[in-house]
Amino acid sequence: MAQPLPTGLSGKLVLFLAIAGGLSVANLYYCQPLLVAIGNEFKVSDGQAGIISTLAQVGYGLGLLFIVPLGDAMERRNLIFRTLLAVSLALFGVAVAPNFIWLSIVITLVGITTVVPQLIVPLAASMARPAERGRVIGNVMSGLLVGILLSRTVSGYINAWLGWRAVYFLALALMLVLAFALRQVLPASPPKTNLRYGELLTSLVHLIKTEPVLRETAVLGGLAFGAMSSFWVTLTFLLSGAPFHYSSDIIGLFGLLGAAGAMMALFVGKLCDVINPRIITGVALVLSLAGFIVAWVGGQFLPALMAAIILLDLGTQAVQISNQNRIYSLKSEAGSRLNTVYMVSYFAGGSLGSFLGVAGWSWLGWDGVGIVGVGMVGLALLVYGLDLNRSMWRRRA
Repeated sequence: MAQPLPTGLSGKLVLFLAIAGGLSVANLYYCQPLLVAIGNEFKVSDGQAGIISTLAQVGYGLGLLFIVPLGDAMERRNLIFRTLLAVSLALFGVAVAPNFIWLSIVITLVGITTVVPQLIVPLAASMARPAERGRVIGNVMSGLLVGILLSRTVSGYINAWLGWRAVYFLALALMLVLAFALRQVLPASPPKTNLRYGELLTSLVHLIKTEPVLRETAVLGGLAFGAMSSFWVTLTFLLSGAPFHYSSDIIGLFGLLGAAGAMMALFVGKLCDVINPRIITGVALVLSLAGFIVAWVGGQFLPALMAAIILLDLGTQAVQISNQNRIYSLKSEAGSRLNTVYMVSYFAGGSLGSFLGVAGWSWLGWDGVGIVGVGMVGLALLVYGLDLNRSMWRRRA
């Protein structure tokens, strides 16, 4: 019989969970600076190469839907270990891909099995004391964000020196080491429900119907991340062409500009313990909109692009942290399933944003990307404003 989780979290364990989340989530983003190299090797267009990023996020959404709910009904330490072994196998498939069709299939499998971060975050939230939950979530999420940022930089450099396949061989090795390390350091995590797998999935619908906060955060998070994805998936095309003509290692460095977002995660996590997280969400959406307007108008100027990346990362990550603080305060016994609903919507928005971003690039170039990004963030602000108005009317009534 598994023992109950300890109350509270040591600083060392929080740090380890942050590192583990960052290393594992990186699998989704290694491909973004590699799209030009992949397209050149397999002789496909920019638009076709961009599908790789979209498929990784579609796969991630599937993994969130069909694997993450098991975190409420299974011992999570063992579930995390098995999932890391599965993603290791998928990464090997990417590294040895003989053709573009094979690559498209296995990159989807990488996405499906790269869900360990979304098993770690609710685990950390459930182990944290209520008064420190915001800080713990912020710390763990900062690790994820650093992983996302460094994944682009590292993959760009490795590709420049050793080729894109070496990126995935390295990722494979990291996942195997992480699997056995987590198995040793994580405490036992007993199941929180006796629901069967089919019942777990159907309970997601009940949560959507009965939790208005979950519905709102899912929509806002999906739209914000969709705008962000449309930017990053097409930035490689912009920077590799005129007037920049940057190589993949230089393009990868742009990911470091998003470090502000990782620092924001630490700050926002603490802020959510003392301020209504929904207020933070609204401010963050305005920051995201400002970032995309700067990127659209100043896309041919390096300083403008750099400023836009900082604003977009600040806004998007603040939306993420504030939203997650709101949903984890709803039902502790359904933490993994609440996270499933939110993160499926989040990455469905990301997949849609990637697809629309590539389509916009193919249609109108950077102007097309600008239309997509501003449109998605603008829609998020509209939803936010409408729900705010409804809340005000309910209070007056």
